Amino acid sequence: MSYQVLARKWRPRDFTTLVGQEHVVRALTHALEQQRLHHAYLFTGTRGVGKTTLSRILAKALNCVGPDGNGDITAQPCGVCKACTEIDSGRFVDYIEMDAASNRGVDEMASLLDKAVYAPTAGRFKVYMIDEVHMLTNHAFNAMLKTLEEPPAHVKFILATTDPQKIPVTVLSRCLQFNLKQMPPGHIVSHLDHVLGEEGIVREANALRLLAQAAHGSMRDALSLTDQAIAYSAGQVSEAAVRGMLGAIDQSYLVQLLDALTAEDGAAMLGVADGMADRSLSFAGALQDLASLLHKIALAQAVPASVQEEWPEAVEVRRFAAAFDAQEVQLFYQIANLGRSELALAPDEYAGFTMTLLRMLAFRPSASPAPVAGGQGGGQLAPRARGAAAPAGRIAADAAAASAAVVPAAPALRPAAPVQPDPEPVQAQQAASRPVAPAPAPVATAPMAAPAAAGGAPMSPARAALA
Repeated sequence: MSYQVLARKWRPRDFTTLVGQEHVVRALTHALEQQRLHHAYLFTGTRGVGKTTLSRILAKALNCVGPDGNGDITAQPCGVCKACTEIDSGRFVDYIEMDAASNRGVDEMASLLDKAVYAPTAGRFKVYMIDEVHMLTNHAFNAMLKTLEEPPAHVKFILATTDPQKIPVTVLSRCLQFNLKQMPPGHIVSHLDHVLGEEGIVREANALRLLAQAAHGSMRDALSLTDQAIAYSAGQVSEAAVRGMLGAIDQSYLVQLLDALTAEDGAAMLGVADGMADRSLSFAGALQDLASLLHKIALAQAVPASVQEEWPEAVEVRRFAAAFDAQEVQLFYQIANLGRSELALAPDEYAGFTMTLLRMLAFRPSASPAPVAGGQGGGQLAPRARGAAAPAGRIAADAAAASAAVVPAAPALRPAAPVQPDPEPVQAQQAASRPVAPAPAPVATAPMAAPAAAGGAPMSPARAALA
């Protein structure tokens, strides 16, 4: 018999076994019990949170006839009738799953809508589940608008997407939308413990916590990682095996880093980084785990009761909460996140990681800045000495530039124009409220004599009269 992966083997079959989506289960259960059924549903959420699973459970609830074959629409599908078993195995003729990523054109949508008008063959409703619906083209969306708004009475549409922002508002307004949340780590840990207990596999609680953190809210990812951990550790799930498989950072490295930071020991911090490099550990993962640890320390400082005793690092969290100031923890958290985002820009990951650690060491709010020359402290540069002599060449160049900027070049003399008095001294004297003597009358002979003095020809009497 072929092996079936845990994610498929332990897929929920009804609403009671669905984990982490209580708000959706409650709404759908009440709607089914009261038979207030919408013609189109939209399930949104990240990968592995139950969109396809909810679609299949809803299809079974709509088409279940009970063990005796006389049942009606129910919120608790029996799981044994023909409709339930065939939907679970993917063989029910009236439940059609369509992948919009590979059937995204208007022709595929037109073909689906043409078939929708026909009555169901074996069930009570014909259910169309369109996965990754945001991949449809605009023409395909426009083609389905009318049918989506007023479908035949025997047709139900279930749309699923990881990116609802790409769906036109005209489609969103025609659907009953449910947003599926990411799974909390506690829900994932309890579900993994239940699954591994049923499978008869030895497991460690800390290993399950690591798997839950690595899943990032996706139950399917958590089960897939659990399959990988079982294969990696030869039939059991231990913390050491999971850390080795995930490349996760041992908590002792983070504790050593914070101890070195407390002591302001840069050599010790670099020693820890070198040890991590020797083991080829992920520096991006180290900064992520360090930020997570700093978050717990900040929680312990603000709300001491928030520290959970089942945390493996609970004792260290309380110790560092007392060792650091609150503003230090906030700054370290920000530096860790910023350093993680800058790793791709660093020459290599080791350089980016160590620079992040040195930044924490250099920018501690309580650290005193080193004194500078001249006895000036407070992180300021020593002021430049007044009256210090500058190089002679620079003085000459500066003087020449200043002279050129202040003294304008004398304009060329124009013989035909009389000399006009300079108005600027008059304005300056008026601003000082001093009496100003009237400007002397222009001398007509001066311009005429200028060309001769400059070596030019003297003016003729007629030209002088005109001037």
